[in-house]
Order: sequence, then structure tokens, then C-alpha cells
Amino acid sequence: MSSASRYTYLGPEGTFTEAALHTLPEAATRQLTPMVSVPAALDAVRNGEAQAAFVPIENSVEGGVTATLDELAGGSRLMIYREVLLPIAFALLVRPGTTLEEIKTVTGHPVAQPQVRNWLAGHLPEAVWESAASNADGARLVQEGRYDAAFAGEFAAVTYGLEPLVTNIHDAENATTRFVLLGEPARPAAPTGADKTSVVFWLRGDQPGALLEVLHEYASRGVNLMRIESRPTGKGIGQYCFSADCEGHVQDRRVGDVLMGLKRSCRAVRFLGSYPRADEQPPTVRSGMADSDFVAAADWLTRCLDGRD
Repeated sequence: MSSASRYTYLGPEGTFTEAALHTLPEAATRQLTPMVSVPAALDAVRNGEAQAAFVPIENSVEGGVTATLDELAGGSRLMIYREVLLPIAFALLVRPGTTLEEIKTVTGHPVAQPQVRNWLAGHLPEAVWESAASNADGARLVQEGRYDAAFAGEFAAVTYGLEPLVTNIHDAENATTRFVLLGEPARPAAPTGADKTSVVFWLRGDQPGALLEVLHEYASRGVNLMRIESRPTGKGIGQYCFSADCEGHVQDRRVGDVLMGLKRSCRAVRFLGSYPRADEQPPTVRSGMADSDFVAAADWLTRCLDGRD
């Protein structure tokens, strides 16, 4: 298949990322290629080897996936076109015949550990944890005999010839991971009425009130800021950029006005796209902030300039 029919994703096979990717209808008609890391998945798109990449970006327990956030802030720009929310529950995968009492070593992705820490302390308090590149890679290591058990998706058991000794393991109820489909920059899809807009921005300087000024751009226009977090730029202590998601679409007047405000007040802004919300929840639009209100205000200003009001 050509690169236009190829999607890369954070592999190997049997990851939650692959399970989430299969919820997209178009996945059935694409060549799905697992990659060893988030940067590798995204570089395939940047190099023209794939049409899109599918990677995790946020977890309800651990927060942002730093590898993805850093990649979106650096390198050539990519855009988010879709998001998927996947409920996360782990299974304890073992080689056939292994009992709970025989488990001395366990493995899984570092993000998995905080989500099963209490269960592990209560059921396998003596077991030694060592991190793997992914949950599926942990399952592979158990298959090879390097560890006794792995925390992974139950669906990974078949792929790696293991059996789920315990299922539905999670310390936090309703734990969810958010995944995004990324591609080369293009015109965003039309608004759906339930959208999200993502950006990365760099403050103009390190002075009191700098971040407050940016937050005011959102608040003054009644735009709900859904997520904001800082990431180091690698250029020295105290040098940070900010990744943010808000309700609405760039074509909404209030959201477009926010982005213009960010462009004026920040040293740099990177637009990461406007795309449908996975939960399909429409935004709450504050009185006076609908598109019709912006149009009416612009018409009034025109009349003032013409001496008609």
C-alpha cells in the first residue's frame, strides 16, 4: 500500500493504542503499522511515509503523555484531526499455568504502574516491578520468560500466547486514555457544534502576570479551557511552553478571537487543529459570546465609523 493508505501507531501489536485505533471506521481500510515509539510514529508522517499517526496524548490518572506533547511542540508542525477516548482496565497476563503465588516479577508501561499500584500492593506486595517500553512489550517479555507477569490489555493475551490470570484491574474508576490522530497541516474540518481546539504557546517573557494575561484571553471571551499544562523546552531551567485544549472550533468567532489574542500576547503560537470532541458534548456559550453577538458588535462598530450610530 502507498503512504496515503498507511497509518502508524504506538506499538507493538496488542497495545491499548491499537485497540483505540480500531474504533475508527477508516482503520478497516488502512495499513496499520506499529512503531517502537511516539516520535517514530510521528516521523513517518513528517517524512511522507504515512498518511497519519495515532498516539496517546492524555490519561485521566497520569495526565499528559509527555512524549506526545513534546513532539507536538517541536519538529515540523502536525495537526490533530480526530480524538478517541478509551476506558482503561488492565489484565494480569501470565504464561499458561502460572499461579498468583508464583509471581515474583511484573512489568508494564510506566504509565500503567500508578493505575494498578494499590492492587499490586494488596495482592502482590513482594513482587518487583520493572518498566517496559509498552504494556504489549511487557506481554512479549513475559512470553519470552523474562518476567512472570505483565499488566496489559486483556486482548493482548491471544497475541502473545498468554492467559489473563486476573482481569478488570484498575485503582481509579472510569480511568480513560485519550488518543489523537495526527496528520500534515491542512484546512480543519468544518465545525460540528461539539469541537475542541488545541494549541501550544510560548510566553513572551518571564514576568509576573504573563500566564494570567494568556488565561484572560480565554476567560474574557467565555471560552472554556479544558486542559493546560507546561512542558520544558530543553533550553534551560525555567524555559517552558504550554499545551492547551479549549472548547469550540477555530471558525467560532470567540475561539478565533482567542487565537488572535494569543498571537498578539505570546512569543509564538502553534495551532494544532480543531476537531470533533470524542464525547460529542457541545460547549456552553456564555451570553454575549455567540457568533451572532460578534457579528452584531462588528456591525455596530461599522455604523459608528460611518457616523450612523
